[in-house]
Order: sequence, then C-alpha cells, then structure tokens
Amino acid sequence: MSSDTLAKAPAPPVSAETARIVPQRRYGQWAAAAVVLVLLGLAADSVLRNDAFQWGVVADYFTSTAVLRGLWLTLWLTAVVMVLGFALGTLLAAARLSANPVLRAVGWGYVWLFRSIPILVQLLLWFNIGALYPQILGVKTVDLLGPVAVAVIGLTLHEAAYAAEVVRGGILSVGAGQIEAAQALGLSRLRRWWRIVLPQAMRSIVPPAGNMLIGTLKGTSIVSVIAVQDLLYSTQLVYHQTYQVIPLLMVATVWYTVVTSLLSVGQYYVEKRYARGAETGR
Repeated sequence: MSSDTLAKAPAPPVSAETARIVPQRRYGQWAAAAVVLVLLGLAADSVLRNDAFQWGVVADYFTSTAVLRGLWLTLWLTAVVMVLGFALGTLLAAARLSANPVLRAVGWGYVWLFRSIPILVQLLLWFNIGALYPQILGVKTVDLLGPVAVAVIGLTLHEAAYAAEVVRGGILSVGAGQIEAAQALGLSRLRRWWRIVLPQAMRSIVPPAGNMLIGTLKGTSIVSVIAVQDLLYSTQLVYHQTYQVIPLLMVATVWYTVVTSLLSVGQYYVEKRYARGAETGR
C-alpha cells in the first residue's frame, strides 16, 4: 500500500473510555465549604441556644401593639421620604444636566452640601431650627415643626442628594444616538424622555434605587434621637420599662430583617422585568 493511501485512510474510532472527560477534583473548595458550613452551624446554634436572647420574650413582644405601631411609622416614613426624595432628586438631576450654568451650579452645590453633612447632624439642626429662626412669616418654628415633620424634612433633603446622582447616572447611561434618533423621528421633547430615555435609564436607576430604599428603611432608625416613635424607639420605650434590652433589640432586628428581605425580593423582580425589556429591545 502506498504512502498516499495510508495518509488518506480514516483514523480509527475513539472508544467511549478514551473520550471520557475526567472533571478536575477541587478538594480545597470542598474543604473550605465544609469549614464554612460548620462555622455557620456553630453560630446558629450559639444564637438559638443562648438563653440571654430570651426568644420567648421576643415572641411575646414581636406583634405587640407598641411594636407594630412603631413598625407602621417606620414604613410610612420610608415611603414618604423615598417619594419626596426622588421627586426632588429628579429636579436636581435635571438641573445638573441643564445647559444653564446657574442651574448646574445650584444642583451641584446642593448635592455637595447635603452629601457632606452627616444625616444625624442635619436632623439635629432641623430639630433646633427654632434657635436659628424663632419665627418664619410670623409663625413660631417650635410650633410649626414637630419631631415627625423634622424627620421627613431632614431625611428627604438628605436622600434627594443621593437620588439626584442615581437619576443623573441613569440618564447619562442612555446613548446620545438614541436621543438623536428620536429627534430625527420628530418626537417631542416630552415623548423623547418618556418613551426613549426613561425606559432605558430605568435599567441603571432601579438597582441603586432599590439599595437606597433598603438603606432608607434602616436609616430611619436614626430618628429615634429626636423622639420619633419609630420601630427602634418603640422597642426602646419597652425595654426602658422592663430592662429586657437584648430581647427587645432582637425584636427590632428581626422586623428590619423581614422587611428588608421582602424589599430585596421586590427589587429582584423589578430588575428582572427591566432586564427582560432590554433583551427584547436588542
């Protein structure tokens, strides 16, 4: 048989045993996972079996009237602050993106100022506004601003600075070509923003906005320093009477964990919806 015939002859079939792929054994990863699971089990056991947590007391106060009233105020305060904060933040974002240099400077200055001052300092300043301005338009500021009003104003002004950057970042994530194409189609400015810019910007706005929502929920606990009866302050009132500090703090901890977990689930589905819209648009 010639050499050309041997070169053109088909190769013998490879057996299943020869072609079998042996996965790489990662003993280190399995060992690390086992160590982590053991540590988590020990931590959970120490929490559940530690009598100092007084889980029976936690169960007794978990749905008490005072705690649920504080929880409701926390949820209400979070919702109001987020709505007002994003409304003001959207205006500030528009100012920062404006062609008017004065509006850009004002928007930048607001964001710089309220992101620089700690939220606790802002709340205390608003709570003591009567020392700076005893009267505004003939109305005593002491009578005008109660603790809840101070909490709404202080938290809203603070969150608006961060919301402005979230909205601005979302708008800037939309390519300039999209807006130019909408202009070429003759769409009005309002329709361009509502139908072209906003749906695409939401893909970038939703994740940080969801984080802001969860952060605001937890951040409302700071209003307890000005005697707003939120969830934390309500539990503090109880343990100041019963001296059961740890179990009442655990009541607040569990409620914050439950609510933030529900918000995280909602954020996941909202992000998934906008991601599906992005895939459809490709």
